[in-house]
Amino acid sequence: MAGGQIIDLAAEGRFEDKRALRENEIATLQAMKTGALIRFACRAGAILGQADADARASIDRYGAAIGQAFQITDDLLDVEGDAATIGKAAGKDAAAGKATLVAALGPTGARAHLDALVAEADAALAPFAAKADTLRAAARFIAERRA
Repeated sequence: MAGGQIIDLAAEGRFEDKRALRENEIATLQAMKTGALIRFACRAGAILGQADADARASIDRYGAAIGQAFQITDDLLDVEGDAATIGKAAGKDAAAGKATLVAALGPTGARAHLDALVAEADAALAPFAAKADTLRAAARFIAERRA
């Protein structure tokens, strides 16, 4: 997580001249921050549940997808959300010059990427059939949340 924070601060120009990050760089920094927490929670559950290697790999793919989906939704809410609804000031990412996929792809492109991540999360859960329906619902909730 510390590495992701360093990349984020560097993109804001805290250490040197500010520079725009490319889409893949933004995805990497986000995967190293909030995405890392969510992915770890998924991994830990699979480990504690004594899942086999294939199941752990599937859950890891799911965790990576929903981790990035969570961040994109958060960034979309910052751009499109109402401060009273989301419970924090809206528009602060753009004001701070934050590197986000919404800034890189625009809201429409970010939403398309978000939809692809939900589909990726769903595909990762295919080996579990209906036993993973709650996890599928969680992925949809992450993408559709309004606060």
